[in-house]
Amino acid sequence: MSDDINDTLKQRDRHYGDFSEGAKVMQGIKCAMRSGRNWLVIEHEKREALEMIAHKIGRILNGDPNHKDSWHDIGGYARLIENTLEDE
Repeated sequence: MSDDINDTLKQRDRHYGDFSEGAKVMQGIKCAMRSGRNWLVIEHEKREALEMIAHKIGRILNGDPNHKDSWHDIGGYARLIENTLEDE
């Protein structure tokens, strides 16, 4: 079982870079977002989507910027929120 986990971690490292370095980037982005004046007034699902997008951006900046799945995921989290909004 632990070999499966180690294989997964090696694969993630190839796509997303070193976890510790990526965490620094991701936490920096999230800290900046939390300083925005609307952070505490937007709904929890919007905050979560923004944090997930920040996570994916951090992976792109720290790892393989050509890993298509990271870009696809950003679009997916944005679409989840877009689908909840009414047209103006």
